[in-house]
Amino acid sequence: MRTIDVNEAIDNNPFGGFQWLVVGLCALLLIVDGYDVFVAGTVLPTLIAEWGLSKPQAGALQAWALFGMMFGALVFGPLADRIGRKKGIAISFMLFTVSTLLTGFANSPDQFKVFRFIAGIGCGGLMPNAVALMNEYAPKRLRGTMVALMFSGYSVGGMVAAGLGIGLIPQYGWKPMFFVAALPLLLLPVVLWKLPESLGFLIRQGQQEKAKRIYGKIDPSARLGDDDRLVFAETNGASASVAELFRHQRTLRTLMLWVAFFCCLLLVYLLSSWLPKVLQEAGYAEKASLLSLFSLNFGGMFGAIAGGWLGDRFGLPKVVVGFFVAAAASIALIGFNLPAVLLFLIVFVAGATTIGTQILLYASVAQLYNLSVRSTGLGWASGVGRIGAIVGPTLGGVLLAMEFPLQQNFLIFSIPAAVSALAMLVFAISNARRAGAVQLAAA
Repeated sequence: MRTIDVNEAIDNNPFGGFQWLVVGLCALLLIVDGYDVFVAGTVLPTLIAEWGLSKPQAGALQAWALFGMMFGALVFGPLADRIGRKKGIAISFMLFTVSTLLTGFANSPDQFKVFRFIAGIGCGGLMPNAVALMNEYAPKRLRGTMVALMFSGYSVGGMVAAGLGIGLIPQYGWKPMFFVAALPLLLLPVVLWKLPESLGFLIRQGQQEKAKRIYGKIDPSARLGDDDRLVFAETNGASASVAELFRHQRTLRTLMLWVAFFCCLLLVYLLSSWLPKVLQEAGYAEKASLLSLFSLNFGGMFGAIAGGWLGDRFGLPKVVVGFFVAAAASIALIGFNLPAVLLFLIVFVAGATTIGTQILLYASVAQLYNLSVRSTGLGWASGVGRIGAIVGPTLGGVLLAMEFPLQQNFLIFSIPAAVSALAMLVFAISNARRAGAVQLAAA
C-alpha cells in the first residue's frame, strides 16, 4: 500500500498534456468571460445616443453587471469549496452566456440592467474557480506562468469584443454584439466532458477512485492499485470560512490584497467602460477609439504572461508593485493628446499593468491560502474587487459629466494605481517577513 501526496507529485512531475488541456479549457472559458465583460464598453457610446443617457446614467447602467459579478464572486467562491470547482464553473458559464444572449433582446435600460446583472453573477463566479483549479494542477515552479497564461484568455475576449465592435456596430448596431454569445454555448458539453474536477476536492470528499483516474492522466507511469491512497497535503486545513482568511498572521496581507483588488478592478472597468467614449470626445475617430480598447486588452494579455513569467522568477509581490507604478504613469500620460500611434502604445502599457496585474493579483491570492479555503479567499478578494469595479464606471461617468480637462481626468484616474502600488509594497514586506520567520522556526 502506497500513500501518494498529489500536491508533491504535481510539483515533481513534468507539466504534461493533461495539464495543458486544463490550461486550454480554462483559457477558452475566460475568452468568453472577457468578451462578456468588455462588450459593454464597445456598445456604450451607441447606447448613450440611442437611449439618450447622461454620462452618470450610462455609468450606472454599466455598474449593474459589475454588481452581479461581486455577488457571483462572493457566492460561487465558497459554494465551489463545497460542491466542487467543476460544477461551480459550469453553472457560472451557463448563467453568463445565456444572459448575455438575452441582453441583445433588451429594448430599454431597465431590461438591459436585469440581463447584465444576471450575466455578471456568472462572470463573477467563473473567475475565482478557474484560477483555483488551474493553481491546483500547475506545479509550484510554473504556477504564476500557467495561471497568467490561462487568464490571458480574458484579454483575448476583450480584443474579440473590440474587433467585432469595429466591424458590426457601425453597420448593424449594438444588438448583434450580444447575440454572438450564443456560439460559446457549444463549449458547455466539452467543458462537462473534459474539464477535470479538483483533485483536492475529490480526495476531501473520499472519492478515491475518481481521484485516481485523474491522477493517472497526470502521471501515467504511477500504476495505482486498489490499496494505494492519494492524499493532498493541503486538504487537512480549516473549513471554508471567511474568518480563516485572517488567521495564521494573514490579516495584514489579506487586507492589502483587498485594497489592491479594489483599486485595480476600479481601473480595469473604468478604462474598459469609458476609454472609447472619452477618446471620441477628445477628437479621435470611432475606429481609433475602439482600437484603443483592442490595444488595452492586447496589453493585458502581454502583461499577464510576462508578469507570470517574471513572478515565477522574482516573486509575484515585487512584480505587482512594479506593474502598478507603471500603471500610474501610463494612465496619467493618456490625457496628453498624444499622436494616435503613441497613444496606442501608452494604452498598451496601461492594459499590461492593469488588466495584466489583475490576473497577477488572482495568482497572489491563490498562493497565499491553502486548498481548503482557496476558492473562499479568491471569491472574497474578487468580491471586494468588484466593489471597485462598480465604483469605476460610475465614478467615471460623474467625473466626465463635470467636464474637467482631459489631462486632469486621467491624472485623477491614475490615483488608484498609486494606492495599489503602496498596498502591494506593504503586502510584499509582510510576506517577506512571514517567510523569514517560517525559515527561522524550521531551522
